[in-house]
Amino acid sequence: MGAQNGKDLLIKMDMTGGGLFETVAGLRATRVSFNAESVDVTSLESQGGWRELLSGAGVKSATISGSGVFRDESSDERARQIFFDGETPDFQVVIPDFGVVEGAFQITSVEYAGSLNGEATYELSLASAGELSFTAI
Repeated sequence: MGAQNGKDLLIKMDMTGGGLFETVAGLRATRVSFNAESVDVTSLESQGGWRELLSGAGVKSATISGSGVFRDESSDERARQIFFDGETPDFQVVIPDFGVVEGAFQITSVEYAGSLNGEATYELSLASAGELSFTAI
């Protein structure tokens, strides 16, 4: 995978609960992180005293964060409502020349900021809330 434009990393949310995905508007910076906990099964019989991990065990999770400016009233309103209602709708993360990750996420934080002579900004953080799927591009 060669160099990519950061603006091509997109976060899309299901606007209706029926699979109508729209890009979360106004984001200037986005980040996605995949994590897998390990399960240590090391014992006195482990060869050479090296740690052993149980294959396929442990909790997998993903986090998404983004920050930007307000641009699209419908996606701003939908994100706010998801947070206050505690919903876990489907989101898509489009990673250029890699693929699309899709699944349920909970918005874990929404932060708003602004300065006297600048634009109003916001930051979103999401945590996976179920199994995620991956489709290669």
